[in-house]
Amino acid sequence: MKILLDESLPRKLKNDFGIDHEVWTVRDKGWLSKKNGELLKLMINDEFELFVTADQNL
Repeated sequence: MKILLDESLPRKLKNDFGIDHEVWTVRDKGWLSKKNGELLKLMINDEFELFVTADQNL
C-alpha cells in the first residue's frame, strides 16, 4: 500500500508502518505548504492509496 503522511505529523511515524508499505511524507515529495485541494490532486495523480493527517479542516 502506498501511504502519504501529512506535514503535520512527525516524520518518524513513517517507520511505524513496517516494510510491507511504501510510506512517504509530504516533505519527501516536495509538497510542503500545498493547499488541501491541490495536495489531494497530487496524491491521486501519484497513486497514493491512503492519506494520514491530523488536520481537522480537510
